Amino acid sequence: MSGWAKKRFWKEASIEESGEGFGILLDGRPVKTPAKAPLTLPTRPMAEAVAAEWAAQEEKIDPTTMPVTRSANAAIDKVTIQYGEVADMLAEYGGTDLLCYRATAPEALIARQAESWDPILDWAAQEFGARLVAVAGVMHHAQDASALEKLRTEVHKLSVFEMAAFHDLVGISGSLILGFAALRELHDADEIWRLSRVDEQWQEEQWGVDEDASKEARVKYEAFLHANRFYKLANI
Repeated sequence: MSGWAKKRFWKEASIEESGEGFGILLDGRPVKTPAKAPLTLPTRPMAEAVAAEWAAQEEKIDPTTMPVTRSANAAIDKVTIQYGEVADMLAEYGGTDLLCYRATAPEALIARQAESWDPILDWAAQEFGARLVAVAGVMHHAQDASALEKLRTEVHKLSVFEMAAFHDLVGISGSLILGFAALRELHDADEIWRLSRVDEQWQEEQWGVDEDASKEARVKYEAFLHANRFYKLANI
């Protein structure tokens, strides 16, 4: 059945365990992804979260209230098919990582970036044996090829469900290293989000809050927290 029927047609959402994982049943009928693949989840907690989203739907299905289902669909329909391309695309963030491009002025911002980001780069060097170098300005600086290859290898270790979460953690933060920091729980998700927005916070302190930018940031923040939760659901 289609995962995105317009109207609710079932009474009960339940979970079915199999050798491949956990499926979702609607009145005993298995749910499929938009691409017609079985919606099979890797862990019971993720399946419970998906089933709860289906159970909570009212007369009309609202996909915006089903983030875990949408991420699972993306993992199955998109990441599975393009795993290598997605992994390589995310690994490329290491070459232009947010944490490596620093302000040239004022001194207070330079100091804040160093205080916030240097410890994360130090952690990555120790955790992965991959030392990325910070530079002043926005001109591209080539990172050590062996360091980038080590990070690429780590990305390729992720499962398709982990990769779906990692895609958003990295893409939203602009940092491969912060994405890994979220996976390894170096800090909680709120702190990692804060670290990704050092520049934006500085601008707000100097010039005040832009309402449109603030609303956009809130949407990204919620998406970041969801990606972090989805990764955890894939590993419980």
